[in-house]
Amino acid sequence: MSKEPIPIQRKVTAPGLRRRKESGEKFSVVTACDFPSARAAEEAGIDVLLVGDSLGMVELGYQNTLPVTMDEMVHHCRAVARGARRPLLVGDLPFLSYQVSPREAVANAGRFVKEGGMDAVKLEGAGGMLGAVRAILGAGIPVMGHVGLTPQSIHLLGGFRVQGKDRESARRILDDALALEEAGCFSVVLEAVPGRLAALVTSRLRIPTVGIGAGVACDAQVLVAHDLLGLLPGVTARFVKRYESLYERMTEAFSAYRADVESGAFPMPEHAYEMPDEEWEALEAELSDEETAPERRAAVRDRRGPRRP
Repeated sequence: MSKEPIPIQRKVTAPGLRRRKESGEKFSVVTACDFPSARAAEEAGIDVLLVGDSLGMVELGYQNTLPVTMDEMVHHCRAVARGARRPLLVGDLPFLSYQVSPREAVANAGRFVKEGGMDAVKLEGAGGMLGAVRAILGAGIPVMGHVGLTPQSIHLLGGFRVQGKDRESARRILDDALALEEAGCFSVVLEAVPGRLAALVTSRLRIPTVGIGAGVACDAQVLVAHDLLGLLPGVTARFVKRYESLYERMTEAFSAYRADVESGAFPMPEHAYEMPDEEWEALEAELSDEETAPERRAAVRDRRGPRRP
């Protein structure tokens, strides 16, 4: 009886995502930063994995994304690239890795591709960042844009706040998204903006929009893996939907393990390795001979060397 062939999963590409927008097919994005998350996301059929600089907060314990370095990002990009092949892999350029000059932006974007195994990069903002976008694209690297709440600008924005709630800021977000499309971005993240504004931007762009706290009209949605899995304690943002509460389950598992160790319930015989009986008996006989023969005891001491004081 012949087995059915395993279906070939085609690699998700930046041009392919644009075709999905044209056909009205939505797609899923997850922000992941380690091998197990990437592997699970691929098996679940997630289309895009973003190695976000949010890893600085959810994985490294920073208060915000600003301290994250290129070396830290590349390290996590490698782990994700080892765990997933089908999704489009996007590396998030960290603070001051692209703002200084287009030349430096290209060099750092190139590290994500050459060292980190990424397919594309993401950067925040428009305006003065358009030169970096064009330069990176000129080097043959796809770019995802990001407008609305841009976490690398929290000090300028006054914190993690919804953007585009007034006419002037809403128009600026629309104009920035259009400018990123014109510069050549293959998609744009819309973060923490009113739903009707996200719907307007999505309708005006030919490239896909990826929403996070931006309502249902976007072409795709992105959530941080730690948020949707409930891997951290505390209150999450309003736009997060928790699909699991793994922090509580991990805590319970650790507590059960500690209790088993303290009571002697772990490890049990099935968790241990054994020697063949004949090898064990030979070892016992050898040790017994050494204990009864003075010259053998002396030889053993010579092998072991002098005792430390």
